[in-house]
This record gives sequence, structure tokens and C-alpha cells, in this order.
Amino acid sequence: MTTEWGALSGVFAVDETLKSWYNEKYEDKEHPFSKRHDLFKTLFEKESLKADSDAGYAKVLKLDLSKLTHYIAGPNSVKISQPVSNLADMKVDKAYLVSCTNSRLSDLEAAAKVFNDFGPNTRIADGVKMYIAAASKTIQKQAEQNGTWKTLLDAGCTPLPSGCGPCIGLGAGLLEPGEVGVSATNRNFKGRMGSKDAKAFLASPAVVAASAIKGKMAVPNDVAIDQDPEGIIEIVSQKKNSDNNAAATVEMLSEFPKEIKGELIFCDQDNINTDGIYPGKYTYEDYVSKEKMAEVCMENYDSEFQHIVKPGDIIVSGFNFGTGSSREQAATAILAKGVPLVVAGSFSNIFFRNSINNALLTLELPSLIELLREKYASDSNKSLTKRTGYHINWNIEKSLVSVTNDKGEVVLSNKVGSLSKNLQEIIVKGGLEGWVKSKL
Repeated sequence: MTTEWGALSGVFAVDETLKSWYNEKYEDKEHPFSKRHDLFKTLFEKESLKADSDAGYAKVLKLDLSKLTHYIAGPNSVKISQPVSNLADMKVDKAYLVSCTNSRLSDLEAAAKVFNDFGPNTRIADGVKMYIAAASKTIQKQAEQNGTWKTLLDAGCTPLPSGCGPCIGLGAGLLEPGEVGVSATNRNFKGRMGSKDAKAFLASPAVVAASAIKGKMAVPNDVAIDQDPEGIIEIVSQKKNSDNNAAATVEMLSEFPKEIKGELIFCDQDNINTDGIYPGKYTYEDYVSKEKMAEVCMENYDSEFQHIVKPGDIIVSGFNFGTGSSREQAATAILAKGVPLVVAGSFSNIFFRNSINNALLTLELPSLIELLREKYASDSNKSLTKRTGYHINWNIEKSLVSVTNDKGEVVLSNKVGSLSKNLQEIIVKGGLEGWVKSKL
């Protein structure tokens, strides 16, 4: 999950828990780790990797786990969360304990325990379907051996094969229009698990199982208190680094345009995710044409987008644009639509990297978002995608951006970070793959 959080790398210290886990896997001679025993043994004997004592951090969070309660995220967003008790009367149509990341043996066991704790012969509620898929064939085999798998099947769960399924909007068990689903997966963006007119929530395996039993959002029956805790997170103040990002005159490649300009198309929403930009159901379709990618671009965000946006237009959106799964099509679909540049308050690090890799230009300009939101604050037009009549001109050589209104008046002028010669070359070559080929 380090990459999902936007970090380029993450280091976890080797501890006794990891050593115990590895040694258990080593005993299984069929497991791939058993063939690398000498390598792992050498690593374990070395001093554990850890941060320097004087390392600096952008932010430090301390979590008081004694105050943790059952939370649920959604609908259709990982950033909206609340105690399960707030949604106790919400009917559930489908429950999911699937995916590569959240169907470990411990997850399956947690769900089976809930069924057992509710009493003998407990089954899922009438009208509810619960789908299960182990994270791997090895995990399913272990669950079958200790009786966990049988418990879930006897309770009425529908088994699915290990691999990408409902979590990515593929195969059986997808959410239909108007349905509510609760899933122990790590994504619930609009339209990702089926219909964009369904509601998808994320919860723990125990909450998923309890909800399937009750037919509505529920917690395990051994939980006495389920309320919003206070003070679970403490943010420890850190020293701020000085800002050394002053822009300078940019050295330009002769084949790179000195300015990018176009009309601004406002998609006024924060956290537009990659499923909203390029629906997950197309991700694993081979040989999707450029025309088809353009047709479905931003489909899950706004079905009217394709009728409003024209080639040469420039998308401007809120903060954390491109959050969610790492998929190159989120960038290439925008390019297929003929949009040369996306402006946002900020970008997800994954989307930012994928944009560079696929030759899509991006520009962070928080002041423009504030200006447009003020402009449309009292507007009765609630369209998700708006033609603004405003135009942007990014003078790349001078690292200067100016925005004019529908009367041609300059309403914003900003110095921005420089677009280095190296990045220009990647864009000119059509992305990182083309750049690498040019060097071979």
C-alpha cells in the first residue's frame, strides 16, 4: 500500500513477527520462499533497516488503537467514513469478502467467527448475497483445511475464484442500479464494482459478515459499543523545510511548444479518482481503440462530459485529482479525448507519475481553483462539467501562467514551477516508453 499512499518507497523494519511468518512459510517446501532461504536468512541476521535518529518527516501520526471502533467508508468514496452505527438502518443487498489484498486467511477466519458467534446454523439474511474469494489458491487451501471455508459456504456464501472480480467490476456479483453493497476491499469508487447508480461501502471482514447476517449495516454481536471515538489520531508537529522552489527561466527543446493554451473546462470536485476518469470495467479489455477511450473518458464522473469537452480544451479540477488505482489509461484516455493539459489544485502522486510516463501535461494551480469556485458559488447551473469561457496560457519558457475571463481580461497571473528539459524530452517522445526506445 506504500505506492497507493503516494510514496515512492517505504521501509519496514524486520521484526519478530516477520521472522515468524517467514519461518512458517519456509516449512512449506512448495512455497517460493523456501527456495530463497539462504538470502532471507542473511537479511535476518543483519541489523534491521530503520530511519536515522535525526531523520525529518513531513508529518507524524500517532494512533490510539484502544479507541478504535468499527468504521465504514462510503458511499462511493474512501474519504467519507463514520461509525457503522450511523448507518444501522441501511439495507444491504450484497456483501463481499474478496480481492488480493483483503482476503487473507485471517480475514476469512474473522468472518467465519462472526457467523459462529451469532449461533449455530447462522446464515446470511434472505435477499442478501455474500461473495467470497480467497486472496490466493494457497489461502483457500488453508481455509479449507481449518474449516473456515466450510463455515462460510454453509452460511450461504457464494464462492468465486481467486483473482480480479467484483472489486474491479469483473465477473459475477456486480452491483446493480439502486443496490447497496458492503465490501472488505480497498476501493469503492463510483461505478467500480458495477453500476454507477449503486452505493458501495468499505468495511472490515467482521462488519461485512455481520451485515450479511442482519441484512443491514451491522457490527459483530460481541461488540458492546460502536460510537465515534475522540482523540484517536494525534498529529505531531514537525519542522517545516524552507521553500527553495523558486522558478527560473527554462531551457527549451526546439521541438517543444513554448506555450500551452486553451479554454478551461471546470470539473468542480475534489478527489476525482481513476475509476471516474477511466471506468475499471474497460481496464482489462485488450485493444481498446483510441476512439473508444475518448468516448468513455470521465464516464463515471459525468456522462455529459464527452458532449461538452472538445479537442484542445483544458480540464481544470479540484484537489487530489487522479486518486485511486494506478492505471495508465486514466492519463491516456484524457489524451485520447484531445485534452493536452490538466490543471488541478493538486494531483495524486500515482496519477502525476503516470501522466509523465504517458506524455500528459499537468499543472498545479490552487489559486485558479479558488477563483473558479468563487465564480460559480451562487451559480444555479449544477452541471458537473462546465465550459467557463475562461482561457489559460502557460508560457513554459518563462514558467508563467495567465488566465483571462470571457471578456479577455487577465484575472490571474502566476509564476509556476519550471518544466525541465528532461521532462520536455519525455513528453516529446510520447512518454517514458518512447523515451527509453530513443536511447537504445
